[in-house]
Amino acid sequence: MWTCPMHPQIQQDHPGPCPICGMALESTAVAETTSHHDHAELNDMSRRFWVTLILTLPIFLSTMLEMVHISMPFSMRLQGILQFVLATPVVVWGAAPIFQRGWRSLQTLQLNMFTLIMLGVGVAYAYSAVALFAPGIFPPSFQDAVGNVALYFEAATVITVLVLLGQVLELRARSKTGAAIQALLQLSPKTARRVLPSGAEEDISIDAVQVGDLLRVRPGEKIPVDGRVVEGTSAIDESMVTGESMPVMKAANDAVIGATINGTGLLLIRAERVGADTVLSRIVKMVSTAQRSRAPIQKVADTAAKYFVPAVVAVSIITFVVWGVWGPAPRFAHAIINAVAVLIVACPCALGLATPMSIMVAMGRGAQMGVLFKDAEAIEVLRSVDTLVCDKTGTLTEGKPRLVSIRSAEGWTDVDVLKFAASLERGSEHPLAAAVVQASTDQKIELLPVSNAQSMTGQGITGTVAKQKIALGSITYMKTQSMDWHRWEFIANEWRQEGRTVVGVAADGRMIGLLGIADPIKSTAAAAIADLHRSGVRVIMLTGDNAITARAVAKVLGIDDVVADVLPDQKAEEVKRLQAKGYIVAMAGDGINDAPALAQAQVGIAMGTGTDVAMESAGVALVGGDLHGIARARRLSQQTVRNIRQNLFFAFIYNTLGVPIAAGVLYPMFHMLLSPMMAAAAMSLSSVSVIINALRLRRA
Repeated sequence: MWTCPMHPQIQQDHPGPCPICGMALESTAVAETTSHHDHAELNDMSRRFWVTLILTLPIFLSTMLEMVHISMPFSMRLQGILQFVLATPVVVWGAAPIFQRGWRSLQTLQLNMFTLIMLGVGVAYAYSAVALFAPGIFPPSFQDAVGNVALYFEAATVITVLVLLGQVLELRARSKTGAAIQALLQLSPKTARRVLPSGAEEDISIDAVQVGDLLRVRPGEKIPVDGRVVEGTSAIDESMVTGESMPVMKAANDAVIGATINGTGLLLIRAERVGADTVLSRIVKMVSTAQRSRAPIQKVADTAAKYFVPAVVAVSIITFVVWGVWGPAPRFAHAIINAVAVLIVACPCALGLATPMSIMVAMGRGAQMGVLFKDAEAIEVLRSVDTLVCDKTGTLTEGKPRLVSIRSAEGWTDVDVLKFAASLERGSEHPLAAAVVQASTDQKIELLPVSNAQSMTGQGITGTVAKQKIALGSITYMKTQSMDWHRWEFIANEWRQEGRTVVGVAADGRMIGLLGIADPIKSTAAAAIADLHRSGVRVIMLTGDNAITARAVAKVLGIDDVVADVLPDQKAEEVKRLQAKGYIVAMAGDGINDAPALAQAQVGIAMGTGTDVAMESAGVALVGGDLHGIARARRLSQQTVRNIRQNLFFAFIYNTLGVPIAAGVLYPMFHMLLSPMMAAAAMSLSSVSVIINALRLRRA
């Protein structure tokens, strides 16, 4: 099924333009997001754009040379014929899709931008063709000394080229909207290892997995589908789904999620949800649905065109009738000239440039500030955001555990504690162990040999280091390994309240120190959130991490509210809940687990250091992950929308003044008419004013 993102009530079983706004319809099927049709249409529009551009350049250059009074090496008549030869394929072939959509708008009485463009291109071309081959029907005042009448082939061709360029950019952007979904689909493994009742194992396609199948997952492999552990223990990296930066220990009867990564253990799992029922598949569906629910910024111009087009056409018809019945001789010639002047002065060139010029400049300015806008809609909506929902891991924090504190017992130094701990942990692949070993490397501590090492999965490790029995592990584990833990309980609880993971170190049954490991808060986070608060934005942390850690981070940063222990679908539901209350929500995140919420929010903001899926699901990306970019992007959004409104004003004020003058309202009093040449000049002036105003955003 194909539907219009701007008018979701339009649905049909084949691709094509929307009968209301003329925009290309998008597929509702996830598998068709980057279909062959999308590529074929993009290739066709690209081909039309480049061919028409090549044909238009000589027409445009010759017209410019004529305006600055540079003589051409051939006669005006021959020059006009050459322009006609070049302009005809541009209008007949290059602008064919535009005319088809414009004609469809007339048939359905849903007038839009394509109606304006069709009239502008068609009238300019037809008028010029008549002026070239039948100049005698025009009054002498419109002819030069040798009887030539001014031609406007350049107006018809330039408008066509600009509109085709806009179509190419739109189709190219649409083809990229499926990149996030494709990246999500690629996360799922293609095969699974099924264990048969006989005990034999076989590799099967992921599509062949059935509910109840026993599947073997080896170290380092991805979990094939959602299921439950039957045998084995291992640390599972679920960061791409839950947002939890630490791997989660899984044992018998624990649930596992498809596409997450197994650690060093060997697991036997029983499949519980397969195909479209898995967590990953639901994420894909949610991202796809949310992406199609957004309205493009061009709606402003289309709404204006809905009333502007019939008004201009009506004025042109009235002008023709009035001059044809009551005008001076030759009445018919004056009627044609003035009716054409009305249509040319109302040509939608400036109206068509009003939005894309501002957007183009704003995107360039944003890139200079480290803010990348994915589409125009993100720029339009961001200015209205009053609530920012932030993921914790990788957004507010750096996303990599580090050793942040050491407390040593009397008679021991911090270096001693770190040396024993790192020596014992250097053979482990656990992220906490990696943080300890990395800290010893940074301090250039020489590690000691270890013997009799024994690991208790998910609890701790013991071994002999320098002839002493060293134990290292969690709070629960250390209570069984040290005889004086109670002396350290207060410090451990205090660190936990600050969001640190506490690791104890004991030697020969007595505590020698504590290690505090945490995911450090980004250095710019506090100032950025304060900046957002000053601009009236409420900040909420939404994370899959545990509540103690989340609240500790929120307290340091001054965040307004915290929602912890949430899964991806719950994140999107939380965003929906805020939207239902009337809030305009922006979501900032960096992981695959944030993709549904990023797509559901009015504006998704991805950290530049995050995953490709998060980047593709979001409308804004912050290069380097600097949260100050959110405040900068919001201010740029406000200035850009204000600039667009100014451009639309410029576009319409020329038409408001030019249309009645072209219709001849000044003729009874001043005997003054606006020739098509002057109408084209006024039209060009409106376009120039729009461009100059848009360029001011470079200093935003």
